[in-house]
Amino acid sequence: MEMFDLLAQRARVTPERPALEDLESGERYNYRELNERAARLAAAACEHWGLRAGDRLAYLGHSRAEFFAMLFGCAKAGLILVPLNWRLAVPELEVLVDDCDPAALVFGGEFGEAATALGERWRSLTLVALDGPRDSQRDYHRDLAAAEPDLAPHPEKNPDTPWYLLYTSGTTGRPKGVIQTFRMMLANHFNIGLAVNLTADDVLLNVLPLFHTAGINLYSSAVFLVGGCVLVARNFDPAQVLQVLEKRATIFFGVPAVYQALLDHPEFDGQRLEGVRSWGCGGAPLSLPVAQRYVDQGIRIRTGMGMTETGPTVFLLDEDLVIDKVGSVGRPQLLTEVRIVDRDGRDLPDGEAGELLVRGPNVTPGYWNRPDATRDAIRDGWLHSGDVARCDQDGCYYIVDRWKDMYISGGENVYPAEVEKVLEQYPDIAEVAVVGMPDERWGEVGKAYFGVRAGVAVPDEDELRAFCRERLAGYKVPRAFQVLDALPRNALGKVIKQELRDDAAKR
Repeated sequence: MEMFDLLAQRARVTPERPALEDLESGERYNYRELNERAARLAAAACEHWGLRAGDRLAYLGHSRAEFFAMLFGCAKAGLILVPLNWRLAVPELEVLVDDCDPAALVFGGEFGEAATALGERWRSLTLVALDGPRDSQRDYHRDLAAAEPDLAPHPEKNPDTPWYLLYTSGTTGRPKGVIQTFRMMLANHFNIGLAVNLTADDVLLNVLPLFHTAGINLYSSAVFLVGGCVLVARNFDPAQVLQVLEKRATIFFGVPAVYQALLDHPEFDGQRLEGVRSWGCGGAPLSLPVAQRYVDQGIRIRTGMGMTETGPTVFLLDEDLVIDKVGSVGRPQLLTEVRIVDRDGRDLPDGEAGELLVRGPNVTPGYWNRPDATRDAIRDGWLHSGDVARCDQDGCYYIVDRWKDMYISGGENVYPAEVEKVLEQYPDIAEVAVVGMPDERWGEVGKAYFGVRAGVAVPDEDELRAFCRERLAGYKVPRAFQVLDALPRNALGKVIKQELRDDAAKR
């Protein structure tokens, strides 16, 4: 298998079919136009911005349709796209730029100051403005208009050639650039596209950030493969999302925080969303109360699990098991093998929790400029996920917790996710996260950070402990509780537990 020009092939097969729409600007492309736009990007990068095959092209900006022209344009020119997390402060962005050493940076107008700061530090960095250049900056649209596009398919390449880099959050250390490849994209299509039966008639509403694998691959890249249409939202707006889901979208993927926000919106009505035939969720567990409220509205949300390192899809839950197997991420998909092992690498029987290992064509070849981290993560062909998982008698998998989140209290392993699931059942708690904190007697004990539902009083700590004691062993019951206005979360809604661990360590 070679890396072929997917977009050029799709433009040849279905040139006039709608491919992409930017919901904010109204910009639209059919496949012929998207292929031409990508070819112009490839030409402009080489003719005007000074890039050559293997160079990195960074992007700093909100989600927009133009991103996918950059993505496929980089494939045509042999460049490596690096989407930067726009939520990061300039010093954090500098760490990523220093690591990937891009030759050019394309940026949205809202990030002009950050781009300028980066350009002042790296004088060789060509700054390309999407929304009006200043001083010595290049004009993205003018350069593309002046470029001479080559509409012929690009030469075939090794399918493991780096295509784009996605940086991990780096909450426990230096961020790592996860190499993404053509092989991973194809494998993800087999793992998720076939599982949800994507077709050319599907319309995806994409509300997730495009510096994350979910924004690119759940399900955008798979939709492009089958010739469907992707609607790109600049940001998540519940009212806009509900309107588009009602009138246009046929498939949707979100994180639990997105689904909760939609439920809380006064205009939410499941009967008006019957045109959406497939609902997906990942990034964090979907709680039973939320899943049940959607089922009551006639909507079954299929949960799954993946990683940036796995392209991302590994697991997906069958639609008819949404309630019976709540909390499960489902079964491994077509092009993925998994194992659950103990600390010595021995396979564990069903029901026992251990580290999840993954193997298949969906797994990254490694981390950019980090052979040490690659060797540590991928051993004997197996990716060590860092997740604690178990498998039930029906072959459905559950992510118990992260290895790093587990703490030991009085010699007993405590998995915070188990405690969190109990506290989520307390009527007044809206969200909760549990971490270990130092204790002179027990080594570590639990501390629960939580938010309350609107309009209710903060629960009494003794009541919360009593609630937990009825449902958990004594050593699992949190010693301390602290209410927060909101838990710290990353772009996909995952709780940033390192911030909570740092806070708990001070107490």
